[in-house]
Order: sequence, then C-alpha cells, then structure tokens
Amino acid sequence: MSISVKKRKDYIVGNLMESVAVLPGLLLVIIALALFFRSTPILFYIPMKDLIMGTTWLPTEGKFGFMVSITGTLIVTLIAMIIAIPISILSAIYLAEYASEKVRSMFLPLIDLLSSIPPVVYGAWGVLVIVPMISEISSIIGKYNLPFLTSTGYSAGYCVLSGGIVLAIMVFPLIISITEQIFRAVPSDVKEASLSVGATRWQKIKHVETRIVFSGIIAAVLLGFSRALGETMAVLMVVGNVLKVPGSIFDPAYPLTALIANNYGEMMSIPLYESAMLLAALILMLVVLFFTIMARLTLIRIERRLADE
Repeated sequence: MSISVKKRKDYIVGNLMESVAVLPGLLLVIIALALFFRSTPILFYIPMKDLIMGTTWLPTEGKFGFMVSITGTLIVTLIAMIIAIPISILSAIYLAEYASEKVRSMFLPLIDLLSSIPPVVYGAWGVLVIVPMISEISSIIGKYNLPFLTSTGYSAGYCVLSGGIVLAIMVFPLIISITEQIFRAVPSDVKEASLSVGATRWQKIKHVETRIVFSGIIAAVLLGFSRALGETMAVLMVVGNVLKVPGSIFDPAYPLTALIANNYGEMMSIPLYESAMLLAALILMLVVLFFTIMARLTLIRIERRLADE
C-alpha cells in the first residue's frame, strides 16, 4: 500500500471521527432550538416576566405562573446542598488524605456504585424510609410551633425536607468523587513542604491544600447543584406535589421537574399548555447548562494551575 493511500485513509478516518465527536454537541444545540421554537407561542400571549413571576397555575384558564414551582425547586435543592456539601467534602478529605490505600480502594467503588443506582430506586427508598421518619420528626417538632419547622397540615412526611435528604444522597457520589480527585492532585512537594515546617496534617489541609483547590471544590458543588436541579423522579415521589410555596421544611412543594413530568400528558387538550411545558423545560435546561459549564471551566482552570505547580 502506497504512502498516499495510507494518508488518504487516515484523512478519511480522522474526518469521520471528528464528525462523530461533534455530534453530541450538535444534539445539545438541536434540543435547545427545538424547545425554543416550540415554546415561543406562549410568549406572544404572556410576557416572560409574567410567566416567571406568576404564582397562579391554572392552565384551563390560561394562567401559567412558574414562580411556585421555581421556588419549590430552589428550596428542595438548597436543602439538599446544605446537607450534601459538608458531608461530601469531609468524606473526600478523609479518603484523599487520611484513608489507607486499602480503605480507599474499598470505598471509592461503593461511592461510584451510588451514582449508578436508578433515581426511582432512591425515590422508593425515600418513600419507605425517609418519609415515615420525617413524619415522626414533624409530629414531635410541631408541638412547639417553631418558625419554619411546623407543618401547615399537608401530607405528613411528603415534604421539601424529605426531597432534600433523598436529593442530597443522590449528589454525594458526584461531589465526593470530584473533590477527592482534586485533593489527590495537589503536588506532593507542596504537602511535604508544609509538613516540614511543623504543620500537622489537618493544618496542612486547612491552610495549604484547601486554598489551592478551593475553586475546584466550588466546581464540584456547582456540578452537584446542577445535578440536583434537574432530578425528577426521586424528588417527585417524596416531595408531596402540592402547588403552594412551602412555609416550613415539613411542607410539600411542587418542583419544576415534577410539574413537567406530572402534567405533560394533559397538555394536548388545552391551548398553549404544550408551549408552557416546553418553556419550563427550556428554562430548566439552560439553568443546568449554565452551572455545568461554569463548573467545567473552573475544573479546567484548576487542573492547569496544578499542572504548572
């Protein structure tokens, strides 16, 4: 086979692989454009501001307010991140800095396994374990009438706290995995230098390594946040699905993802319903995409900085 034929084959194969590599990115653009064009009809009748800030969801009357569902989404996600962030970061520090290689090799596959469990399994586990537990806690705390800790009388146990706990468990693997890798990527010279001047292991982690990888930790949290925002099935099963802004952590909510999943089948009989649902999906997609891109850019920046050091 001549050299020119080999070069031609390499050129063809290279272009073919490039086309295949570009395809996932094009699919993202195609999905976004499809959602945009299918969601524009409602914008001719209702301004975007009224859709986002509206608090009434009555499709039969032409009222499509997303604010209640957006608020529910944010509350559940924030509860999940408040629970997940400290546990995940401390777990990652232990695995990267304190655990032996044997312990690390045993626990890291288990953490990866958590990320592969289907969301519906987390949801079923939440219904069987978390919801009854939160119901009992709610009934005990409710006797004291504490602000933000007293249920207003909806389905006990099916609330934003249950959704936040299940969601936190689902984002544990992502934050732990990324944070552990970032800490292990800190150059050994930096670690040894801090120990050589008399710093303890914890002082080395707190004052040296954490400052170096802080932006990477933020990136891991952002990725966990974007994962939590887009989760549907598990949250839908435990959060209660009541279209009302929760007044306490023991009240139910109706996150945007649950709103789309529960109501999509009814939209064909109501004008603008499809457009409203697809607009909600587009908003959710753009928000998740924004946080994911910001996290990826931050990780790329810290990887380059660690490589330079």
